[in-house]
Amino acid sequence: MATLEGFRTKDFLEQITILNDIAGGKDPQFLPALVDLFENPTGDTGVDYMVVGALNAVLGTNEATVVQGLASKSHPFRTLCIRTAGEYAFASAAEPLERMAASETDTDLLVEILASLAKIRPAGGAAVFRAFLEHPDTMLAAMAMEMAGVYADPLALPALMDTIGGASAEGRFETCDITTWKAIDALATIGTEESLGFLVRCVHHKNPTARRIITDALVRLGEATLPYLEPVYIHGETDDRILACNIAGFIGLRKGADALVRAFDSGCFTDPNVRYAAFEALGRIGTLKGLVCLVDGLEEDDELILMAVVTGLERHAAPGVLKTIAERIRAGSENSPRITKAIVASRALRLFQELYTDETVGAALMDALRKSQDQDILDAFAHRLEQMGTDRSRDDAASLPKIKATTRKALAADDSKSMLALYRNILTDLGFEPLLAANGQEAYAFVESGEFVDVVITDMNMPIMDGVELVGKLRGALGYEDVPILMVTTESENSQRDVATKAGVTHFITKPFKPAAIKTTLRQMLGLPLPS
Repeated sequence: MATLEGFRTKDFLEQITILNDIAGGKDPQFLPALVDLFENPTGDTGVDYMVVGALNAVLGTNEATVVQGLASKSHPFRTLCIRTAGEYAFASAAEPLERMAASETDTDLLVEILASLAKIRPAGGAAVFRAFLEHPDTMLAAMAMEMAGVYADPLALPALMDTIGGASAEGRFETCDITTWKAIDALATIGTEESLGFLVRCVHHKNPTARRIITDALVRLGEATLPYLEPVYIHGETDDRILACNIAGFIGLRKGADALVRAFDSGCFTDPNVRYAAFEALGRIGTLKGLVCLVDGLEEDDELILMAVVTGLERHAAPGVLKTIAERIRAGSENSPRITKAIVASRALRLFQELYTDETVGAALMDALRKSQDQDILDAFAHRLEQMGTDRSRDDAASLPKIKATTRKALAADDSKSMLALYRNILTDLGFEPLLAANGQEAYAFVESGEFVDVVITDMNMPIMDGVELVGKLRGALGYEDVPILMVTTESENSQRDVATKAGVTHFITKPFKPAAIKTTLRQMLGLPLPS
């Protein structure tokens, strides 16, 4: 049987064996001796660590002793009892912990007290945490905000909203601290009309990281978010409308698509950036009404918007849709070559295969394909043509050009599939091998794997890791200190360019832009000759 008599004179192995036996048996008779060892350590770090473990295990079966220990005059033992009360969620410890929270001034001890109360979650705990929502210590305030969400505390809303709003003030929006993050999550968790409406109104927060957190929270909420998006389509600023469209697309529900179609029909989406976002969202959702709207989008003459339309149709094309696309291409209108180019640039292999069976349409698609400078795209379509197994398709596959391999690489990051397709087209035209990523994290993974690129293009707003965070990480990566970085923004994001510049962005280009404009910008950044 384990015994602590003469413990300090025993050898290390015997001490560890005894403490392990006590921790396993959890016999309360050892408490006095363990407390003595805890308050008067042996001086051997390993042994003293094991004493804490054994004492914690025994206290875990003695709730009354832990509650008594909360009033101990020994600071270390009192702290241990606070932690143990939370670890084992001792309900009877809640009331004394709440009293301690109301009177304690030591910040470190307050963190311990609130952390334990957060695990116990007493019925009246919302008021305790509410008192710390505006505490000057960031950790305490963040913990209080998280628990405001757990308790769904409507009385916490003003403080949570003030935190998020204050984080967009001049001089403060450059960083997104933990309190802003926790306040956003708490509002989403509370989920009232007031809290969700506020989050949607803040969807274009000045801080890019806060924007991403708000977007992620609203997408997680799903259907509950949708009623708050539709008014933004009608009354919101341009960037608010863009982000609202993105959120509806990521949620991916029919109700969201119906609202987007209503906004199209009401003439709310006249701005090209908004139209692009709305078409892309409809393509993600794929309802019948949305497909009709996408088919109407084949009349768009903007190259980027048309790529968003084609990308959406590629996902959901039905026989009637395919027939309409074929008719538009056969018509030989001014838009016909734009459509075939968009199909190729978007790597819309399914559309290509279905449309190719019509010889006239197939010939038009092949004309567009032969103009591509992207060997990956040429290889993908050649493989599809070979799979079709006809003499015509095999001959067409053999007729495709071979592009001279390049050693230069470029990295492009954007959460939009059609934007990435556009960047791929632009970069291959300039002689780069493109590395494409749907967010900053995917982009940085290329760097971590040892890839080196000559230039980077990144959007400002992306999920998981936004453009500003990506740029900061790139500038800290070996060899990327001086790589040119082009950031794509919208007009109203000019106020946040200082944040991006400090992170390390070399140059900006504002949406909407024509492919020729971004090519010129990249040439200038890289010192390449401009076309005559």
